[in-house]
Amino acid sequence: MAEHSARHCCLGWDFSTQQVKVVAVDAELNVFYEDSVHFDRDLPEFRTQGGVHVHEDGLTVTSPVLMWVQQHGSVYWKAGANQVLTSLTPDLLLREQLQACFSISDSPVWMDSSTTAQCRQLEATVGGAQALSSLTGSRAYERFTGNQIAKIYQKNPEAYSRTERISLVSSFAASLFLGSYSPIDHSDGSGMNLLQIQDKVWSQACLGACAPGLEEKLGQPVPSCSVVGAISSYFVQRYGFPAGCKVVAFTGDNPASLAGMRLEEGDIAVSLGTSDTLFLWLQEPMPALEGHIFCNPVDPQHYMALLCFKNGSLMREKIRDESASRSWSEFSKALRSTELGNGGNLGFYFDVMEITPEIIGRHRFNAENHEVSAFPWDVEIRALIEGQFMAKKIHAEGLGYRVMPKTKILATGGASHNKDILQVLADVFGAPVYVIDTANSACVGSAYRAFHGLAAGTNMPFSEVVKLAPNPRLAATPTPGAFQVYEALLQRYAVLEQRVLTQTRRPSE
Repeated sequence: MAEHSARHCCLGWDFSTQQVKVVAVDAELNVFYEDSVHFDRDLPEFRTQGGVHVHEDGLTVTSPVLMWVQQHGSVYWKAGANQVLTSLTPDLLLREQLQACFSISDSPVWMDSSTTAQCRQLEATVGGAQALSSLTGSRAYERFTGNQIAKIYQKNPEAYSRTERISLVSSFAASLFLGSYSPIDHSDGSGMNLLQIQDKVWSQACLGACAPGLEEKLGQPVPSCSVVGAISSYFVQRYGFPAGCKVVAFTGDNPASLAGMRLEEGDIAVSLGTSDTLFLWLQEPMPALEGHIFCNPVDPQHYMALLCFKNGSLMREKIRDESASRSWSEFSKALRSTELGNGGNLGFYFDVMEITPEIIGRHRFNAENHEVSAFPWDVEIRALIEGQFMAKKIHAEGLGYRVMPKTKILATGGASHNKDILQVLADVFGAPVYVIDTANSACVGSAYRAFHGLAAGTNMPFSEVVKLAPNPRLAATPTPGAFQVYEALLQRYAVLEQRVLTQTRRPSE
């Protein structure tokens, strides 16, 4: 998120697991340049696969920090590194100058799941999983940075004590452009199990549970729209950046995507991919044992939430293959020929263990709430799609989300090309559905956020800053009468979900 002014523009950067991408966006919000470096292909000397190294235990997943990368990752700067950062020479590559600056050369990344013991310990310290969620926006997750730091402190206390600063990937990348340590922003900082999301300060209880002296190593967090400083002279002298170029706080990929999709109050984005992900704009968050709540990256008074559903497109394709002769057009025909509410037939389709909530298997119920073993092929297809969207609405409302009169639903991902699926989405939520091209949403959102950071001193709202950006396309509006049909059905679905959850609970629980 850097500003560059030969042609007044902002650069958006996306440091993801497999590559680094950049886009340049001009004052009219047109993307006029993009480029990327793919780690496996363009930096073969690091010998990564998919941008990472998977260790022998199968749980520990790291990336070489000098290459660097991604969300829910962390970087450990060795004592004396800030001195190196502030005095970089333009004659040498960053890599040559920074190679001795890290106390840990392979950083844990978001795919790492080796910190279960640390997660349980953190939850116990603050009074349980719900208490931790109420405080930090999420229960303890293995990939969240606080738990990763705890593991490093326990396994490698010498490296921890040699560390003078711990950055997230976002603040690490910003530090390179800044030529000094960049603070962690509130939005990405919400994915650490360490930040109190209500008052936006580090939780002393959580810090203490993870490692000693941690607050000093993290520095103070800042609002996501902060200008953190001017660009380092290294980039001015070596690459010709203008000396007045400002750096706006970097953030995480999900908050940046929210900005790229230009969500506003009351809006919801639904990404229909291998997993289905919901992005919600919340005013009054209600943290729960599922999902994640973050400080909102474009409005410091509000919040955003994320909910992930594992049984997404693969489940839709499976039912298509079984019930619609492998044909999307037959699948769509079934959605068009069956009635809204599916005659009261409801289904749960979880071929892999779902995480929202933890259910596995297929469970079908008729209008009298009796479990049945099969549905006619067309009823099966509608039961799947209605069930997937009812689950999304119920769990979104569980985090404090409410559909408002001005609500827009933004649909992205593979299934967003199917207008009959989108029609069910509009009907279940009772709101219009728009489609948006999000190929570079995190990257473009970063550039939008840079413009917002530059204007934020004037208190200009983000929606005003991005009003020239291309508008999403209307794809479906709710069918008249749909609200009444689904109001009753949603209540039944929620009750039956609880019943299935109780039936399928593992004995140990």
